[in-house]
Amino acid sequence: MEILRKLFEMTSIGDMAFSPGTFIMLLIGLSLLYLGVVKKYEPLLLVPIGFGLLLANALKGGMSVVPGTDEIMHLSLLEIAKDYGIMNFLYYSLIKTGLLPPIIFMGVGALTDFGPMLRNLRLAFFGAAAQLGIFTVVMAAVAAGFTMKEAGALGIIGGADGPTAIYTTIILAPHLLGPIAIAAYSYMALVPVIIPFMVRLTTSKNELLINMKQQEKMYPNKRPIKNLKMAKILFPIVTGGIVAILVPSSVPLIGFLMFGNLIKEIGVSTERLSKEAAGSIMNTATIFLGLTVGATMTAETFLNPKTLMIIVGGFLAFCISVAGGIYAVKIYNLFSKKKINPLIGATGLSAVPMASRVANEIGLKNDPNNHLLQYAMASNISGVIGSAVAAGVMISFLA
Repeated sequence: MEILRKLFEMTSIGDMAFSPGTFIMLLIGLSLLYLGVVKKYEPLLLVPIGFGLLLANALKGGMSVVPGTDEIMHLSLLEIAKDYGIMNFLYYSLIKTGLLPPIIFMGVGALTDFGPMLRNLRLAFFGAAAQLGIFTVVMAAVAAGFTMKEAGALGIIGGADGPTAIYTTIILAPHLLGPIAIAAYSYMALVPVIIPFMVRLTTSKNELLINMKQQEKMYPNKRPIKNLKMAKILFPIVTGGIVAILVPSSVPLIGFLMFGNLIKEIGVSTERLSKEAAGSIMNTATIFLGLTVGATMTAETFLNPKTLMIIVGGFLAFCISVAGGIYAVKIYNLFSKKKINPLIGATGLSAVPMASRVANEIGLKNDPNNHLLQYAMASNISGVIGSAVAAGVMISFLA
């Protein structure tokens, strides 16, 4: 009987019986794995996050992240690993320091071609208009009872950029990291649903039939870029410098993004660097980011009214950001002979390249000859920069 008692105490069965919230969290983890594995919704993030959640809620496994109390914050990394386990070591060394989001941004930069944006600079402004959802939801969240820092972290979901949302939350409201990360990546995965929904609410059939190539023929650019290759090399250098002067708090994100893009655009001499940045380095960072974020999601930290409010607020931020880009195009069209399809504004949020593909599919569905992808990418890519700058503004004012 003594042996049986010790075997029973070794398991988590007894603890789980007194912790019904654990069952809910395990179901949430399995649901995330289902979305990532079966439905293919953001599998690169939802699979690690979902599995990290399962690990964190395996009671007695010691894989859950302990909130940053004064006691643990004063320990060295070796002491954290010894006293609190490997997952806390990863969290406090890679996430709490803010290391992984910029590393992922470097990989994104190495994968990004700013050519479409440089060829259509006027479309880049809609990437700024699409950040409307961020600041609108910040004000609504404060009215709903969130602190200013929590509201800033919640609002940044509207930028539709997972690493940016995580980086901002780490600095402003680390205790909300789990639900904000889940909301950000879940809504990014639902871009093929959210954008068509908002387009139906805010646009007319005639607006969706605006053909961008026909507009280009009718009103050609007066100053085309003569040396696009040189422009693409200079762009990350100049943009990084401007951002460093105007919004220095966004440099960790924008700086790494521009560095990754620079080594891509230089060409053969830095090809090995760009391949590694976009390949093994980015993939490794993504794995650890997902696992550690998932490990923060225990029943105590996740199952509360604020989580539900974050889910709702994140959805509103997403929808308002899409609508902000669309209405910015509508206003532009009132004063310009050269019309722009509102679908271009809908891609001003930062879900690259999924938002552009969705906009292009909607355009082709209304007119099989209306190919919008290169124009949508101009707005979409600028949204990456816009969301990172918006995050920098939040951090500057609230941190």
